[in-house]
Amino acid sequence: MKVNRFWSWLAIAVGVIYFALPLLGTIEFSLRMRRGEYSLDAYRAVLADPRFHETFGYSVIMAICTIVFGVLLVVPTAYWVRLKMPRLRPLLEFITLLPLVIPPIVIVFGYIRMYNTSSLLPLTGSAMGTNLLLMFGYATLSLPYMYRAVDTGLRAIDVRSLTEAAQSLGAGWVLILARVILPNVLIAVLSGAFLTFAIVIGEFVLAALLNRPAFGPYLQLIGANRAYEPAALAVISFAITWACMGLIQLVTQFSKHTKAPR
Repeated sequence: MKVNRFWSWLAIAVGVIYFALPLLGTIEFSLRMRRGEYSLDAYRAVLADPRFHETFGYSVIMAICTIVFGVLLVVPTAYWVRLKMPRLRPLLEFITLLPLVIPPIVIVFGYIRMYNTSSLLPLTGSAMGTNLLLMFGYATLSLPYMYRAVDTGLRAIDVRSLTEAAQSLGAGWVLILARVILPNVLIAVLSGAFLTFAIVIGEFVLAALLNRPAFGPYLQLIGANRAYEPAALAVISFAITWACMGLIQLVTQFSKHTKAPR
């Protein structure tokens, strides 16, 4: 038992060193912009850059739109399949896994090919249409995570009994989804939303090829032309991602403590 415990702790230590050392090196390098001493000059330069505020604000807005669209798409679909068509669940799971197999560059070139200015639906001919395409692309990339989060939440509740009870009280389908199903899977939806937010903030391929002022292309642009600012941006992006992960854990723990005992 002691030998097994030793090897377990050794594997954990190797994993921590493997991931922590590059991060610590990046943080240390980002503080060396002022020669001979540590400073936050790189972070000040990044945060004072108007392009940082423009691109980050744009990506936050796109993330919120993507989350709303994803919830409106995934929650009713997953609910209806679980309630009425359980045999289609394997097919739906396969479809939602496709974004993990198909590269984003294939998706965006398909969008450009199908929705260019010479097509029947020229979405790339305007900024609004291109933003819409970008939102659809982000929703596609986040679909595996959003669907599995919602599906896990639906597995934890008795969907059929809740639906029948709501129908016996005269509730329609929209009211059932909004007042019965969604509150019961809200924690799962929030988990998928935080993952979607992290994906949108760091995504590069879709935004770059659709020529939108997103945060991912800004990261690449700064990385190609600066020295210390890219390290600061990498740390900021890492902090944003881990903040999303921490919010997932916080919301999950909060839900466990606030549930009423049965």
